[in-house]
This record gives sequence, structure tokens and C-alpha cells, in this order.
Amino acid sequence: MNITGQNVNPIEILLIEDNPGDARLAEESFKESKLLLRINHVEDGEQAMSYLLRHPPFEQATRPNLILLDLNLPKKDGRDVLSEIKSNETLKRIPVVVLTTSNANEDIDMAYDLHANCYIKKPLDFNQFMKVITNIEAFWFTVVQLPEDKCCE
Repeated sequence: MNITGQNVNPIEILLIEDNPGDARLAEESFKESKLLLRINHVEDGEQAMSYLLRHPPFEQATRPNLILLDLNLPKKDGRDVLSEIKSNETLKRIPVVVLTTSNANEDIDMAYDLHANCYIKKPLDFNQFMKVITNIEAFWFTVVQLPEDKCCE
């Protein structure tokens, strides 16, 4: 904390996205933020779990305040990643926003059954995508009260 009592640590976001274009759009959208954010990006489900569990090469990974998760990932599907996060005692309180191209009812139902905190279909339009990211930021970091990290860093 600084002199004014404000937290000076960045808000940590883990972006789990295999599409380089979508990852770049999300990262660019967050750069417009007035908040101090740090985006950490992994490209597949195996990297995501290694990052979250601090397995090599992510031993120094910072625990995210929010996870943005695509469902259709290589190596380990996003559905499996979500299930593992929400069944892990040290990870389950991290909010997971599913941000994916699927609008299939079975994917939406499954995500909520696995305790996703919200489900957002990725817009195809650049400006709409930027608006979605801005709304995610506004909601999760200015409206919602997140739990304190009770895990050792």
C-alpha cells in the first residue's frame, strides 16, 4: 500500500487463450485501462495448470486475481482446466470468466455446472471485443468485492 492507503500491486490477470489474434486484442484492450494491470498469457490448458500450480517453468508465477479462459484449447481442453481449477482448494476462489466463441447451450450449462463465474461469447467485431474487455474490467475490478488471497504466495 502507498501513503494514501491504495494498493500499488498490479491486478493480475491470467489469459488462457490459444488464438494469437484474440490474445493480442485482449491485451491491447486492457492496455487502455486506468487500473494497474498485469496480463500473463498462456496458450494451452497444460501451460495454464502449470502456471496456476507453479510447476516448471512457472515457479515464480503470481497468483491471478482473475482468469479469462477460452474453452477450446490445445493439449488440455478449457473445460478440463475449469474443472481442475474449481476442484482445487487453493485455486477455486479465483474468479474464472469463460471467454469463448461457443454459444452452444451445452457449453454454457457445462461451464456453470463447473462453477464458472460468468460466460461470455467472444464478439467477432473489434470494437465489440474491446467493449467486452472494458466491461469485464469495470465489473470485476471496480464493482465486485473479490476474496482476499488466503494462500501463501
